[in-house]
Amino acid sequence: MSTQGISSINPATGEVLQRFEAHTDRELERRLQLAAERFREYRRSASADRALFLNRAAEILDREKADFGRTMTLEMGKPLRAAIQEVEKCALACRYYAENGARFLANEAAPVKDSRAYVRYEPLGPVLAIMPWNFPFWQVFRFAAPALMAGNVGLLKHASNVPQCALAIEELFNRAGLPQGVFQALLIGPELVNQVIGDPRVCGVTLTGSVGAGSKVASAAGGKIKKSVLELGGSDPFIVMPSANLDEAVTTAVLARTINNGQSCIAAKRFIVDGSMFDQFTKRFVERMSALKIGDPMKPETDIGPLATEEVAAGLQDQVDKTVQMGAKLLLGGKRLNRPGFFFEPTVLSNIPPGSPAEREELFGPVASLFRAEGIGEAIRIANDTNFGLGASAWTNDEHEQDRFVEELEAGLVFINGMVSSDPVVPFGGIKQSGYGRELGLHGIREFVNIKTVVIKRGASARAETE
Repeated sequence: MSTQGISSINPATGEVLQRFEAHTDRELERRLQLAAERFREYRRSASADRALFLNRAAEILDREKADFGRTMTLEMGKPLRAAIQEVEKCALACRYYAENGARFLANEAAPVKDSRAYVRYEPLGPVLAIMPWNFPFWQVFRFAAPALMAGNVGLLKHASNVPQCALAIEELFNRAGLPQGVFQALLIGPELVNQVIGDPRVCGVTLTGSVGAGSKVASAAGGKIKKSVLELGGSDPFIVMPSANLDEAVTTAVLARTINNGQSCIAAKRFIVDGSMFDQFTKRFVERMSALKIGDPMKPETDIGPLATEEVAAGLQDQVDKTVQMGAKLLLGGKRLNRPGFFFEPTVLSNIPPGSPAEREELFGPVASLFRAEGIGEAIRIANDTNFGLGASAWTNDEHEQDRFVEELEAGLVFINGMVSSDPVVPFGGIKQSGYGRELGLHGIREFVNIKTVVIKRGASARAETE
């Protein structure tokens, strides 16, 4: 195993906050064995006890949201107010599954002739969660809350630039009363991920990350015949039609592109505007983007903080430069700021060339790409002309157009006259290269369970478990 250290770096300054030693082979083995042992006990725990643990976790999150938010902001640069809101959302997810988990997993009767039949939902075992840095608490909790409520145990391999967040979440669950080992953070490098996936004690894996990472994880899991859930990002369209409320659409468009400093899988990235209002939308959009305040993410007046890492900032610069070199028109921004940290200007591109990074790739940062469409048919064609299929937002007050967008947009989430967002009550996930499987809602809690069919012939002696 690599003994390479794991560093926590402040993206607003580039300074190293803290260094951590990666887990040794012995420590990794100890944690895997502990997870397997705890699962044998935890899977038999009562739903009411699991709900109690989640409610306690929610109480800690609410009580200490400012401290948890500060940890996030220091490690990955999101504005502090957004980080605190993220913690509040994690508490909401814990309470949602504490309240609804037992109902989602209750036995379901099945109409099998001459038999008493039902379906049981049983936990599978230790689940490996490979999580990204952009929402370092929410991404983890949208996996952990349903998985723990279902009776599974969690192994978190977090992004290497947010180790403090990973350890804080592990400690939080322990403080909430979960038995030691039911949720553990693994401080390991990517070179050990396949080893953990292949370990027979691990029953499945969920990943939020890049297409490349998802392909590798899916291959490793598939090779061992293990369940995987993948959320691999997107290049979400934001469509504006003539009947839309333009002021509301522009205001939401700016927020949808710059939320989390533009580093969100479901951030709107491609703005597809009907030709009749393209110029007007563009003018207002550029004005609003240029008015955003860039700076210290700890300050309340800051709209946009730094990008999370030097690699992210350099990669975004390369994508913008290549798109402009291929013929795109730069309406605003376009470069990194000449200051300490990993800051990037709010940027707006138009006349996007076919095959350019802004057309074909996910741009992770405050960079918006504008497309002109002549009518709804072309708008839908442009929206669907991508390898991704996570979210899509369409703005129109025409009911016929709304119906067409709902039916024809190729995405896992479609929002009409609203910004795409995740919510504990509805499933979250995508299609195409945005991945497969679902998190959240009823569907999320049933991803890592054994859906067991039970058929008892009439007259046979057997007892049905009814927990």
